[in-house]
Amino acid sequence: MTLAAVRLGGPGRTPYEARMTDSWKITALAPRPIVEAALVAHEDAFDWDADIVLSGSEIAEDRPDDWRLEAWLPRKPRTADKAAIAALFAAGPPPFAIEKLPETDWVTHSQQGLEPIRAGRFHVHTPEHAALDEAGITDFAIPASQAFGTGQHATTAGCLAMLTHMKRQGVIVRNLADIGTGTGLLAFAGLDLWPRARATASDIDAVCIDVVVENARANGVPLGARGGEVTMLVADGMDHPLLEARGPYDLVIANILAGPLIALAPDFGRALVPGGHLLLAGLLETQEPQVRAACRRAGLRLAARLVQGDWSILWLRKRVGWRG
Repeated sequence: MTLAAVRLGGPGRTPYEARMTDSWKITALAPRPIVEAALVAHEDAFDWDADIVLSGSEIAEDRPDDWRLEAWLPRKPRTADKAAIAALFAAGPPPFAIEKLPETDWVTHSQQGLEPIRAGRFHVHTPEHAALDEAGITDFAIPASQAFGTGQHATTAGCLAMLTHMKRQGVIVRNLADIGTGTGLLAFAGLDLWPRARATASDIDAVCIDVVVENARANGVPLGARGGEVTMLVADGMDHPLLEARGPYDLVIANILAGPLIALAPDFGRALVPGGHLLLAGLLETQEPQVRAACRRAGLRLAARLVQGDWSILWLRKRVGWRG
């Protein structure tokens, strides 16, 4: 399994230009918990240099506890770059191996080898892999070169499984929002399960507009503002007039990070209809108590939970009559 934390581009550069420059890689080997903690620390580093791409993965299938942290850079690593990566390791960094890579699409290279996943009624794969010709299964093809992974992350797979479970439990959705959408995958999945719903996909990163539009067209997902269509916009959390105008929602999906989930819990609660559904992911199982406590204060109660490795996926419902 690979846990990828990817940002494309930097100030003044297009994603393509950012990917096709002089490329270097820093590799550190460490036990799995240390690498996972470093990835979480990276996501909490709001001043992180967007030119540095990180990923963590197991070294080999027969060595699941031995992991590597890899950092891709579009330049020779500077002292400040190495210091920033070292600072992600709370107990001190392991030794670094630094190498210059051949000229290549370095973000695509960082995610090569991603195998298709099967989660709930969905099959997610890169275009290099074949679709799964199976009745009742929806295929989504997401290029490996795009931001925020391709669904291989355990949290995204968990969300796909939980959405399928919600549908089987009789949940009805007419209006949904996917906050922090990245590739648009979870918004697409929601629309596949509830084809007449109005879907809003948002992300804080403007790069995702083109990413979502390209993926929607490639996967036959209609774009627009009506039922059965996806509207994409750039927003910081729930802070956007169109997100507010299109609410309240039957379903809000947020596969982001524990910190933002806690901060956004009141906004999620206000954005839902009474009895509405909230699907949260991106939190480690150890972070679940804090996230659930914030949700309880926002009038949200747990309906079901799923654990994928070290990650929790939470389905919550807004209490009927709640006035928070």
